Amino acid sequence: MTKERPILFSGAMVRAILDGRKTQTRRVVKPQPEVSEQGNLMGDWLAKPLDGLLLPKLQDITIHCPYGQRGDRLWVRETWAQPVPLDPGPTVYRADYPACVPPGYERIPKADEITWKPSIHMPRALCRLALEVTGVRVERLNECSEADAIAEGIERDGDGWKSYAGGSCVAFPTTSYASLWDSINGASAWEENPWVWVVEFRRVQR
Repeated sequence: MTKERPILFSGAMVRAILDGRKTQTRRVVKPQPEVSEQGNLMGDWLAKPLDGLLLPKLQDITIHCPYGQRGDRLWVRETWAQPVPLDPGPTVYRADYPACVPPGYERIPKADEITWKPSIHMPRALCRLALEVTGVRVERLNECSEADAIAEGIERDGDGWKSYAGGSCVAFPTTSYASLWDSINGASAWEENPWVWVVEFRRVQR
């Protein structure tokens, strides 16, 4: 049975989804699995039963992915508002404001004049982006390939890729994605190399 779950994205990642650049997201597995050299689960994850059976292998924990399984749907929570000057105006979204304002509205306020509401408070009815999960796996963060880094929605910058730490562009997609990860999760978060859920998705009509 298909399930639907909310998921939070930053403004930059919402824009990447809107542009068609982002088809993957990585989220830290909690708690982190303990894995033997043979790939067997140890510790807390080993004790998680499924229909009375223990889960001995790392890949088995994908059934517990909080973002669903192939065929399930995610609805995106993002920063939003319903600004008074547009009443009875539409819901607008910080990620691509004012481009998201439908035609025909006048007195469009500046972005800094709007009281934006946090993404966590967005109700399902106001969501504009729905995603279908096309794949789920678990891997170490630093195992991210160049192709997967691009699928995470990083941006081109001249002849290279954007550095989300500032400064000049970088040569490799994985270096760009590492800087993006650190900008979201804190300095040196990439070096910690946690186990992550890799959730692949495609945008679908609501």
